[in-house]
This record gives sequence, C-alpha cells and structure tokens, in this order.
Amino acid sequence: MASSVYIAGLGPGVGKGTVALGLIELLSRQVARIGVFRPLVPGSGADPVLTLLTERYPLVAGYEESYGVTTTEAAALIADGKWEELISRIVERYRDVEHRCSSVVVIGSDFAGAQPSGEDGIPRELGFNARLATEFGSVVLPVVGGQGRGDISGAVRSAYHSLVDLNATVLAVIANRVPGGVAAPEGLPVPVWVIPEVPAVAAPTVAEVAAALDANVITGGDAALDRDVLDYVVGAGHVPAVLEHLKEGALLITPGDRADLLVAASAAHTAGNVTLAGLVLTIGEFPDPRAVQVIERLNTGLAMLVVQTDSFDTINAAGRIQARLSTRTPRKIEAALGAFEQHVDTAELTRLLDVTRSARVTPLMFENDLVDRARADRRHLVLPEGTEERILRATETLLRRGVAELTLLGNPEEITRRARELGVDLGDARLVDPATSSWRDDFAEQYATLRKHKAVTLDLAYDVVRDVNYFGTMMVAAGLADGMVSGATHTTAATIRPAFEIIKTVPDVSVASSVFFMLLADRVLVYGDCAVNPDPNAEQLADIALSSARTAAAFGIEPRVAMLSYSTGSSGAGADVEKVAAATALVRERRPDLPVEGPIQYDAAIDPAVAATKLPDSDVAGKATVFVFPDLNTGNNTYKAVQRSANAVAVGPVMQGLRRPVNDLSRGATVKDIVNTVAITAIQARS
Repeated sequence: MASSVYIAGLGPGVGKGTVALGLIELLSRQVARIGVFRPLVPGSGADPVLTLLTERYPLVAGYEESYGVTTTEAAALIADGKWEELISRIVERYRDVEHRCSSVVVIGSDFAGAQPSGEDGIPRELGFNARLATEFGSVVLPVVGGQGRGDISGAVRSAYHSLVDLNATVLAVIANRVPGGVAAPEGLPVPVWVIPEVPAVAAPTVAEVAAALDANVITGGDAALDRDVLDYVVGAGHVPAVLEHLKEGALLITPGDRADLLVAASAAHTAGNVTLAGLVLTIGEFPDPRAVQVIERLNTGLAMLVVQTDSFDTINAAGRIQARLSTRTPRKIEAALGAFEQHVDTAELTRLLDVTRSARVTPLMFENDLVDRARADRRHLVLPEGTEERILRATETLLRRGVAELTLLGNPEEITRRARELGVDLGDARLVDPATSSWRDDFAEQYATLRKHKAVTLDLAYDVVRDVNYFGTMMVAAGLADGMVSGATHTTAATIRPAFEIIKTVPDVSVASSVFFMLLADRVLVYGDCAVNPDPNAEQLADIALSSARTAAAFGIEPRVAMLSYSTGSSGAGADVEKVAAATALVRERRPDLPVEGPIQYDAAIDPAVAATKLPDSDVAGKATVFVFPDLNTGNNTYKAVQRSANAVAVGPVMQGLRRPVNDLSRGATVKDIVNTVAITAIQARS
C-alpha cells in the first residue's frame, strides 16, 4: 500500500490544489485516518491549499501540524548553507503526521528561493521535491500545466523522465488545465490523465474580485458574490456597441456616471439575452438614484461594486486576480472535483495506490462512497421542486459530479430565470412543465385506470397529474425516470402518497417503510422505521426488518438485526413485547440466514459489555447494525436523540419496499442532504 503520495507541480499555476482535492476525496472513501502535508508554506499569511484541505476534511492533523517550515525559515537556512538541516526539519515534521495516518497526501513546494543546482549544492525545485519524496517514502504524482499548450506530450514526458532520473517512483502523470481537444500522450510506462481547463474552477468569483479591488459592495448578497467571472468587458462606448460586446459570465466595468450602460446591461441580463457576473463602477462615482431604482426593479440578482480607480487601472488589476479554491467557494470545489473524477480513472488510481479499505466507516467515507457508487452507473432521476433554490444548487453539484441525469419539473422559463438569478449552471438538466407536457394525456389515462376503483374519472385524473409529485411519480412508473426525490417544499404525505397509489410495494412486502442511515464517528447504523408507519403489527414489523436488512446490505453494511423492545429476551412481558417476539419469529422463518435478535433492549443491542451480561451467546447483541423500532413514536424520538446527543449525521428518511425508488426530503434539507438523497435514490434504482 502506498501510504504517501507526493503531488509535485512542474511550474506555477498548474493546479496542484485541484489534484490534491480530488485525491483526498478518493482516499476518503477508503481510509479513515488521512493526513495532508506541505513541506513549505508562506512566511506570512496562511497557505490557501492547506487551509482548504484542513477546513474541508476531518484530517488527523490541523493546519499548524501539517507543514514543515515556512519559506522565511527555509531561506534563512539555505543562506547559512544548512541545506541538510532544512531537509531534516521537514522530514521530522512529516514523520509526526505520518505516524498517525493510514495515508498522507503531500502537496509539493512552491518555493521560489530554490535555485537551479550550482556550486552551492542547492538543487532546483524539482530536485528538492524529488529528494523529499524519497525521504518520505512517497510515490510521486507530477502535475504538468497545460495552459496555452497545443501539445502536452513533451512536457509530460519531460516530467516523467526528470523525476525517474532523480530516483523518484512515479505513480502517474496528470496534465491539468489543458485546452479542449488536446489528447494524452502514449508510450509511457505509467498512466497519463488529462484534465481540461474548467472555467468555473479557473475563474475568480465576484467576491474575490471585490476583495482584490478593495471595492465597496453596494448591492448583492451571497449568491450574487458567488458568481464566476469568466470575462471582463469595459463599458465606454454607446449602448448598442457595449451590448454587442457583452459575453456570458462577463463583469461589466464602467464609470459610475454611465447610467445608460448600467440600465441597458441589467435589462439584457434580466431578459436572458446574456448572463452577466456583475457590475463594477469606477472612479468612485455612484449612479443616478433614478437609475438605481430602475435596476432594483429589474431584480437582476447581480452585485454592484464601486471602486476608486479608473476603468484602465481597474481592468489591469482585475486581469491579475487569481482564483482560489476555498471553503467559501463550494461551487468551485464541486466543479474541481467533477473535473478530476470525470477525467482521471479513479478506479485505476485506487488500484495503483493499493489502498486497503478500512473496516471502520466514517461519515465522510459513507457519504463519498454514495457519490462514487452513483457515478459508476448513472441513473435518471426526477426532482419535482424545480424552482426551489436548494434543489437548483444541488442540481448543479450533482451534474458537475456526474452523480445522475436529472429532470426538473416546473415552468422552464421560471426555472431558467431563477437559476440565472442565483448564478447556477443547470447544464444538461431536462426541464419539463407538467401543465403543458405531451405526457400529461397519457399519464391521466394511466392514473384513471389505476384508480378506477376509487371512482377517479379521466377529467379528475387530468387535474391530478398536473401536480408535480404525481407527475414525477408517473414518470417513474412509466420508466421515463428511474426514481424521484421530493419534499424540500412538500410534506411527507404529499411526496409519498402518489408512490403508494401508483408504484406500490414489491410483491413480498406488505408495507412500505423507511430507514435513516445514522453516521456515527466510527460506524454507520440503520434505523427503521422512523418516518412512515405509526404502529405496525407483527407481520408489518417483520417486513420492515427484512426491508431494512436488504437496504443495509445494498449500501455495504453487514445486516445484524436488533428487534427493539423494552425487554431483552424473556425479562419482560406485555402485548408490545409479544408483538416484537412474533415479528422476530417471522423474520427467522422467512430469512433463516439473517442474524436477528429480539426482543432486545437498545443498550444490549449496541454495547458489547451489556450484551455479555444479558445475551452472552447472541450473534447480534452488542454488535447490531440494523435497529428496528416497535413503533414510530419510539423510532422518531430515538433517531433525533442520537442525532443531537451523539452529534451524528442522519441521512434519510430513505424509503424502502416500493417497486421503484421515491425518497422524501426534510423541508429543512440542506444542499448536501439533497445531494446525498439523490445519490442514495440512484443506487436504489440499480437494484
């Protein structure tokens, strides 16, 4: 197993941060204890790459422990001829991190003070990084910059052979930020992967531009400041000429007294003629209040910045702004991860690293594994709440990461307008309006036939299937989508009632139910049913247990089922205990191979010490992974208590027992929750 990977950049601005991000995301699906190390960090100010990684991931070591020396300290040691002492200090700091980790990702130096080899014995930067990789026992992953190159073959071959000549072990070569259409060279004994230039990664955000220009933000919230600046346009001419030169994602830079240009550009943005990034007003001038009033009524969603410099100096300064990945730019992070995962063969990279999957499953491992498994066999899902902001932001993330193909329901013009206001890229998402769709007539006929026994007429069915949840469910039933996720703005009943009416349960299950994946610090548990069935009888409880066990197994969790009660074994009596005992007997009868114990109390199910006292010979007690609650009251309160008191992440509810997957979101669901639920639904759709 390669416990340490050294990312060495050959040249400035090659995007080592993107590669480090992708590599750690990959490792986080396999191992629990990951470290990051940078040999050198700036003498003043925080290192942006190290800051991003230590803030985003639950790494073994924090920022202060994860670097060797500062560039100031390194320069002083080199000036005194203490090169070996510099190496020794860095290696010593690295070993402190390595001893606590299963894997370490090292991001090589950007130390401009390391000069080419000469009489003083100081090696060039590549030699410096190769020497450290050897001292660390790391395999090397060189990153070559492809900006402006029509052919990257020479640079890639040079990187490989130079490192081999320096006695480094090269794992693979990555060419990053490569122009479209440029292919990877062949003939090297290691894989070569090419990541194209991705504007959403390379472009600064409006917020970064505002900070670099020391601008005063006079309009625009977080969404406006999060837009990507793909180009700059200086507004100095007449309105028609400026409108002709406006480009997608452009930041318009114009004197503040040019109200005509500001109103015209804002109108063009609102009308959908062009999607701007924002407006910058130069020479400290504010526009006429009457123009500002018009712009506000246009509801552009754009940020308006005021700077003190003139247009010439402003555009010069803006052109030098470097985009940076940080936890404050989550959309940029998702775009970078999407580019890495799409263009790097992660399965091959995992094989080369020979990473042994940890028996301990952390929340991050589970969540990242969801995305990885969904990407491996992409499915088409429908999201009925197409105009909801969280759904739109999740859609952008899901498409960039390649998790699923998506259909959004709603008025396409409204969805597009809302996405434009938020600066969200919907990519290849399909937009369908249930009110005007050509599928509506067929859906109405199918629904009327299904619900004839409930006296549903064709006219009534035509109205019913206009509802986005009914329309989305009909898409799933008709095979036009593989699954559905809803509930961000709808109740649980509104989301799952259509599924009960149209999709129905699988043949051997009498009741649909749900589970929560409870992500604890060191393991993942399955709780069912905590959201659907108020008081299941013994047969229904057995179905819930069997469905929960199948769900656990489908997501890589070995099912050991605890049928929970206030009694363990025969220690208590009563109707509730008898129900659980009867359900346990049914589970054993239907699945003799499934480890199940019940009735059993929660502490005996989860704590080996308690289990040793109460049920010493049980295969489940003390090591249960699937917890089946006797009723909704107990299950719902328990999952929320564990979620809050143990600081656990609760993923769900995940529906089970339906012929096709439909899942419900909490109305307080975050974008991350939606992404996880869509990934889970995509995985369910494969089985």
